[in-house]
Amino acid sequence: MKESEIKLRVELDQENIPEKIFWNATDKDGDQEEETKSFSLSIWDHNNKSTLRIDLWNKEMPLDEMKRFYVDCLGGLAQSVLNSTGDEFMSTAMNRLCEKLVKHLEEENRNNQQQ
Repeated sequence: MKESEIKLRVELDQENIPEKIFWNATDKDGDQEEETKSFSLSIWDHNNKSTLRIDLWNKEMPLDEMKRFYVDCLGGLAQSVLNSTGDEFMSTAMNRLCEKLVKHLEEENRNNQQQ
């Protein structure tokens, strides 16, 4: 049986706030650990019928990138819903929300540039 491993490493400051986040995976190209500014991990707890979540971002993660990150996560979830369940209604509704959020971010970006 094949195994795959994903590793996350977080460097914290004195107040336990992430300064740097690194990741590596056995199935990715290259052996080098890579740095990222944010990650989101969701695990289904089937015993309690609830989701366990870890969301971390470092001090350098810009606010606009954080918002885009979550829109991208939602879009990925929409595709996962379609692939795993075939529920086109739910996937489409999630994608529509992503489109609405992208428009919101574009408008926010325009307003920030005018200031």
